Amino acid sequence: MQNAEQQTEQMNPSDTSSPEQDAPAGAEQPAGAAALAQQLAEAQAKIAEMQDAFLRAKADAENIRRRAQDDISKAHKFAIEGFAELLVPVRDSLETALAIETPSVAALKEGVEMTLKQLASAFEKNKLTEVSPQPGDKLDPSRHQAVSMVPAEQEANTIVTVLQKGYMISDRLLRPALVTVSQGK
Repeated sequence: MQNAEQQTEQMNPSDTSSPEQDAPAGAEQPAGAAALAQQLAEAQAKIAEMQDAFLRAKADAENIRRRAQDDISKAHKFAIEGFAELLVPVRDSLETALAIETPSVAALKEGVEMTLKQLASAFEKNKLTEVSPQPGDKLDPSRHQAVSMVPAEQEANTIVTVLQKGYMISDRLLRPALVTVSQGK
């Protein structure tokens, strides 16, 4: 449309008046101008509506992000809650054993065995498993830590003794088993 006006101006450089200026002061605008004004008003209303929708979507996204961060923060903060609930009775059992005035060796042994069962149950429910290799097993560097090599009558790099059990949480190693391995024959 602008190109057509520019071409018209180039053809008639002396005529610089626009159709709006030619119309008398009280006359109505041409039908095309009214349609353009209506289209402009509709476009501005649509822009306002889209702007409102955009701001609402942006606020929703921000709220979702904030809620997700809160959930992650709470998950980190309370991640061991279930495990802690299972360990509280173990502590209670140990405190009860210490509170006995004149314990017998048999009663202490029985109490320690019961407490160990509670602890083993807590470990099992939370997928905390032992890494306890047997003598003669091959050394697995991803699960065992060799602290020394000793001369032995078994194949090289096999476990001779287990000094300390290791532990895994699901498939992740928490602590490797400490072992001594054979030097070979």
